[in-house]
Amino acid sequence: MLRYTRAGTIGAMGQRYRFTSELWEWTARDNWFFASLPAEASEEIGELPFPPRGFGSVPVRASIGSSTWKTSIFPGADGIFVLPVKKSVRTAEGIEKSDRIDVEVELLD
Repeated sequence: MLRYTRAGTIGAMGQRYRFTSELWEWTARDNWFFASLPAEASEEIGELPFPPRGFGSVPVRASIGSSTWKTSIFPGADGIFVLPVKKSVRTAEGIEKSDRIDVEVELLD
């Protein structure tokens, strides 16, 4: 089960979402790992007026533990946004597939 809280400013930029998710591997490709955002957050983000970007991506600043990086979240076929978690972050934070992780994403312009 995902835990979801929202904190931030009015409007898209600066909006923050904090949640807990299980790290999962995309089976179509090796070494691509993701954390799924909660359905409520995904629905809210999907309704925001972002300029068109490739694959419906939304730029974010992501944080897991002491690691923070800029990336994008992407809507999946089921409408749930997913956050790619790169190897350097997984290594630095000592996380592996199926680990439950606390995540924060901040929407950027």
